[in-house]
Amino acid sequence: MPNIRMTIQYDGTKYYGFQRQKDKPTIQNKLEECLGRILDEEIEIIGSGRTDAGVHALAQTVNFHSQTELTPKEIAKLLNTYLPKDIAVTSAQYCSERFHSRYKVLQKTYMYRINRKGYSNVFERKYVFDFFEPLDVEKMKEAAEIMKGTHDFKGFSAVKKTDKSTMRNLIKVEFEEKEGELDIIYTGSGFLRNMVRILTGTLIEAGTGDREISSINEIFETRDRTKAGFTAPAEGLILVGAKY
Repeated sequence: MPNIRMTIQYDGTKYYGFQRQKDKPTIQNKLEECLGRILDEEIEIIGSGRTDAGVHALAQTVNFHSQTELTPKEIAKLLNTYLPKDIAVTSAQYCSERFHSRYKVLQKTYMYRINRKGYSNVFERKYVFDFFEPLDVEKMKEAAEIMKGTHDFKGFSAVKKTDKSTMRNLIKVEFEEKEGELDIIYTGSGFLRNMVRILTGTLIEAGTGDREISSINEIFETRDRTKAGFTAPAEGLILVGAKY
């Protein structure tokens, strides 16, 4: 059965995350419902990651198997006709039968946008976190250096009890300062639930002087979520893409 790979983008504001949930609007629900009507068969979408409620994606990779005779481009065109306007398919093609959007990921990149203008931009308010207190970006970079590398990130996540490993490799943390905006770009082997948002909240606390940089090591040692920073709001977070 043909395996079809697509890249999608979405505004997550109105959705309860990517993953399918009963009686709640999610990205996976919308895609599967729309594909089911177009292709007249039951479709299961696999995504590269399960973005949380309110989180956006610039390039989320998904794949699905189908018996349809429609080409990937024809499917993409139909999806873009019938999907809500806050979800779009930007590319579609056949891929290897063994390709799996989640299991084949080598690394993923997220960006967190912080509005520093001093006022809320009416047209950007759904896609940035307004934070107007002074920030020492050099201290944030110093804290980020400690976060980089392979660690147990349980203390920087909303994960509670799990049999799965919470070890992850945070490959890069980059800072881009624009006029009135600070973007933090995270690249890693994978990310736990709320991990990027908690890392961001912790970095912000280091930047305001409310947190000692040395506390980062204590969070790794204790794996205690209560010792890490606040969970930054969902609207500032964007899944930039995945590398295979």
